[in-house]
Order: sequence, then structure tokens, then C-alpha cells
Amino acid sequence: MPNPVLLITGASRGIGAATARLAARRGWDVAINYARDAAAAEAVAADVRASGRRALTVCADVADEAAVLAMFQRVDAELGPLAGLVNNAGIVAMKARLDEMDIARWQRMWAVNLTGSLLCAREAVRRMSSRHGGAGGAIVNLSSVAARLGAPAMYVDYATSKGGIDTFTQGLAVELAAEGVRVNAVRPGIIDTDIHADSGDRGRPQAAAASIPMQRPGSADEVAAAIVWLLSAEASYTTGTILEVTGGR
Repeated sequence: MPNPVLLITGASRGIGAATARLAARRGWDVAINYARDAAAAEAVAADVRASGRRALTVCADVADEAAVLAMFQRVDAELGPLAGLVNNAGIVAMKARLDEMDIARWQRMWAVNLTGSLLCAREAVRRMSSRHGGAGGAIVNLSSVAARLGAPAMYVDYATSKGGIDTFTQGLAVELAAEGVRVNAVRPGIIDTDIHADSGDRGRPQAAAASIPMQRPGSADEVAAAIVWLLSAEASYTTGTILEVTGGR
């Protein structure tokens, strides 16, 4: 019997890359989406193959519908029927107050973090839902503790986009509950990954340690463990859930 096929967006680094590696060790063949860094994506693919699983790297901007459609077609053709999707691709911008932001920043934030997740989920549903003749599957969306805390004077726009992911997760879970597709989200706290450099605050995980009840930032591997559990049969009665991985924050 072939291994189940998983597509992870934004999987060339950080949480996405850690999820690809762990999923491969747990028996998944993995499609690794990336937007820019082909070499990093290929390095993740090499790790997946070293676990004895198939890997495919696919370059696509998740905010571009044509690119998303082409990406799913490649996964269909080269790996086979999709059984799981991790909507991990997301962006932040430089730390700022709302009154310092421009509309171009917001439009790009919504396009990647929200529209990209909806586009990828739509294509996954068209393949996995029993309504479309699919065999079922699981979707895991990446939220953020910022959705609950608001990220004031940092990036309230990012927090707003992740609040949208929470609502999307809960609504889609109910929509698909009788069609064999589970939909959940993971809400990481402060995780020690490269994304902080994208907001101009590379040292934030260590600087914030004292404000975290567990007194340390989390790791990408710790978030990946939650994601892969939600994808697994062990979570077969779990849908519409937002699982926090925040160190108590």
C-alpha cells in the first residue's frame, strides 16, 4: 500500500521544514512547497528521502491562484492522491504600529496568510472530500498566539490575519466533518525560527524568554510534533480544534 501524501506550504525552513522531516519519519511522502529558496527546499527533500520516503519540491507563491493550481497538479501527477495539507506558508513584516503601516503591506499580508491558505485548502478539499469522491484526509492550518494577544505595537495586521485563520479553521471543520476531512490549527507562541528576522527582531525569542511561563522560546520541532499528531490517525476524533504550543503564554 502506498504511503499517504502530504503537502506542506512554506516548507523550506522553520516549522514547515521540521514538519516535513518528522512527517517523513512517521510514514508520509512529502511535497515541499517553497517561494524562493530552492536549495533549502532541496535540502529538506534530501532529509525526507533519507527517511525512505518520496519527496517533491514545488515552487509556488500561495497567493497566486494559477501557481497553486499548477502545484496541486504536480503533486497529483508525481506523488499521487493527497491525504494531508499543512497550510504553513505565512509572512510577517517589519515591526510597526498601525498608524505607520500602508495598505500595500496589508494587501500582501492578507494575500499570503489568508487567501493562500483558503486557496490551498480549497484544492485539497476538491481532492480529499468524499463529496468529490476522495478518500478523506486532514488539514492543519498554522495560526499564532498573536491571534489571541493582538501583537500591539508590533504587527496587529499579522495578528488579524491569524485571527482569520482561527475562524476559517473552525468553520471549515464543521463544513467538512461528514465528508471525511478533519480541519485543525496549531497556534504557536514564540518559536526560535528565522521568521523573527523578517520583522527586524532576530533576537526576539531569547529576549522574550523571561515573559514566557516556561522561560524559553519553543522550537520548530516542538510545533511540528503537534502538527503531525493532528494529521495522524491518533487524532481521528479531533476537528475544529486550535492546539496551542506556547509554553504557557
